[in-house]
Amino acid sequence: MKSHAKVVVIGGGVVGCSVLFHLARHGWTDVVLLERDELTSGSTWHAAGGMHTINGDPNVAKLQKYTISLYKEIEELSGQATGVHLTGGVLLAATEARLDWLRGVVAKGRYLGIELEEISANEAAELMPLLDPKQFVGAVRNKEDGHLDPSGVTHAYAKAARKLGAEVERFTKVEDIVRRPDGMWRVITNKGEVVAEHVVNAGGLWAREVGRMVGLELPVLAMEHMYLITEDMPEVAAWNAKTGTEIIHAVDFDGELYLRQERGGMLMGTYEKANKVWSEFQTPWNFGHELLEPDIDRIAPSLEVGFRHFPAFERTGIKQIINGPFTFAPDGNPLVGPVRGLPGFWVACGVMAGFSQGGGVGLALSNWMIEGDPGADIWAMDVARYGDWATMAYTNAKVRENYSRRFSIRFPNEELPAGRLLKTTPIYDLLSAKGAQWGVSYGLEVPLWYAPAGVKDEFSWRRSSDFSHVANEVATVRESVGMAEISNFAKYKMTGEGAAAWLDRIFACKLPKPGRMTLAPMLKDDGKLIGDFTLANIGDGEWFIAGSGIAEQYHMRWFEAHLPADSSVRLEALGQKLTGLAIAGPKARDVLAKVSRADVSNAGFPFMAVAKMDIGTAPCLVGRVSYTGDLGYEIWVAPEYQRAAFRALMAAGEEFGLGLFGSRALNALRLEKNYGSWAREYRPVYGPLEAGLDRFVAYGKDADFIGKTGALAERKQGGKLRLRTFILDADDADVIGDEPIWYDGAVRGWVTSGGYAHHSKKSVAIGYVPKEIADKSDGFEIEVLGKRHAARVQAAPLFDANFERMRA
Repeated sequence: MKSHAKVVVIGGGVVGCSVLFHLARHGWTDVVLLERDELTSGSTWHAAGGMHTINGDPNVAKLQKYTISLYKEIEELSGQATGVHLTGGVLLAATEARLDWLRGVVAKGRYLGIELEEISANEAAELMPLLDPKQFVGAVRNKEDGHLDPSGVTHAYAKAARKLGAEVERFTKVEDIVRRPDGMWRVITNKGEVVAEHVVNAGGLWAREVGRMVGLELPVLAMEHMYLITEDMPEVAAWNAKTGTEIIHAVDFDGELYLRQERGGMLMGTYEKANKVWSEFQTPWNFGHELLEPDIDRIAPSLEVGFRHFPAFERTGIKQIINGPFTFAPDGNPLVGPVRGLPGFWVACGVMAGFSQGGGVGLALSNWMIEGDPGADIWAMDVARYGDWATMAYTNAKVRENYSRRFSIRFPNEELPAGRLLKTTPIYDLLSAKGAQWGVSYGLEVPLWYAPAGVKDEFSWRRSSDFSHVANEVATVRESVGMAEISNFAKYKMTGEGAAAWLDRIFACKLPKPGRMTLAPMLKDDGKLIGDFTLANIGDGEWFIAGSGIAEQYHMRWFEAHLPADSSVRLEALGQKLTGLAIAGPKARDVLAKVSRADVSNAGFPFMAVAKMDIGTAPCLVGRVSYTGDLGYEIWVAPEYQRAAFRALMAAGEEFGLGLFGSRALNALRLEKNYGSWAREYRPVYGPLEAGLDRFVAYGKDADFIGKTGALAERKQGGKLRLRTFILDADDADVIGDEPIWYDGAVRGWVTSGGYAHHSKKSVAIGYVPKEIADKSDGFEIEVLGKRHAARVQAAPLFDANFERMRA
């Protein structure tokens, strides 16, 4: 075994071997994979081997499509058979709500290049003869589903990597990982030590244990997962003889089942409600090519549905039940990327769908390590989407919930209960008493809307029970004054003699003067967006930054990676050390003036001003800015003072008709102003010109800000896309994101977000289209729940197009 390597990959499952292959294919051949046993010894060897392109996140779906397309290449390069069977498949709907969801899947496929087709239940039965069409209301045909040989694929990756110059060390157990003072990593094994510049934790079932070696507690947990293999079935033999083909895959969402042919019989797997955690706290190092004891009673309810939906199974014996552990993250997506605070330490774990996602994970991680960027939008897989709040107990609760709901519908207005009331603000009880209906953001409870007694969300793809109540909240803001809690924003404090120079380099905007704020795009090296913030110059060398709450860990990783080494900049993520309230509407100034001695007149406190002032008895930081697009103020206050500030504002606002509003009303309000948001309109694959943020980029400032060359190139060349707002002739459902945008009979773009703008009484969608058609006003259609609706570009904001209210 070599003593030095550029990269050490820990774990010889399909993910680790994929990472090794992709690194070698990209030219990094001084790489070695360490496996404590034989390759495939964790979850890989007993996997059912299914592969599919469908994923709830379209960017992950793209990587799954890539993974499937890769198998031919690695088979040819390695000489190792992968056993790939591209049979195609059907996704089955037993309810109309499920069929609506599948129509959304078909729509996503249109702009992802995934060929999907809605078919009837009878047509599905013609393709998959074991199902009873009377049990279903419809289906979707997918031609890219299939299955493979898990061991063959893993060894194909490994052999291909070896041919490219990489090394594989089996029966080499990593016992510790130590960072040296020079930043290199000592990987200590039972066979000696390897010093490496980079370490990749692809430990699978042992990812937690590998993480703990460097002081990291990863939010992953293993679950027992069962599937059965039947005896030979005459129906299978008859179909094979008649058509010369295998029986295609089927996913029965409402039965929580997946099925495929296995030799002369069938394989049926289930994600049962009565799930079971495996090795909750510590994965035993001596676990290997072993299976767990089957528990058919636990999956019996799912099997009963399966036998009803697929009657041939009732007449067939069970040959084998496979029960083995697989690891999951709380939301079911992988954990991929560099770890904040541990330069050179990377993770590629929690990849429960390894044969659908393993290739994409390997591609993204190798790009990231070599080029400094994953080369794709992988936010849904980024390890930085979780923070320290994702404790072991939280992970346990969410993984159990996710497993039991793997095939369940998640409606756009549905909030899931597991792991809840993890983080709350000091006014949680006060808002609950006002009827707050709660959601969660980055572990924090956030008010979505306010319901009268006896009213709650009715989950639906269409406008639901909150519709009229959100409309009332919007009306309160537009007609008088509303107040919202905004503690879910990320907040950062920056000081130090080097702070201004550093900010001038990290942000693309012109720095504000003392007492002023500005919108601050942040760019990657290639000129694409990596963040959008509000930057405030408090004065006396103190700076305040507000940004997307869900991206706090993501942005801190970027900030810290670019901090100067001389300690001239001090940066702190404030988290819930600072809470927030916002007031907005034509009467907002009247309320603020009543609770503060400061001069908050338009002359004394103009648009984009910021100052410290008391709200009642509470010391606060107040900025004159509002995401509602109306006259408004954001008020930042230490948690011990939030109740006092809230009560003062509520009392002062009573005579002006102040009411509370939640994030759903805020969404409706910002749509009327064509405002985008991080992780929707603003993502690391769009440039500032494409995203409409170029007016905030100070191309001519002296500072050589990060991404300046790329941004100037985009400006010169014009980019490829443009972000546009559309008004569509909707029925009783609005866009939620990821719907295709049609133009002239073809899919040309996609929706990033949208909803109903209650004040303007319009259904609004925001999305990207090619720049060549971006300035066409008509001729667009947007597909919602399988139906195309006429849409028109709304160039000027629906509300206050001249920004008079905001600046008044």
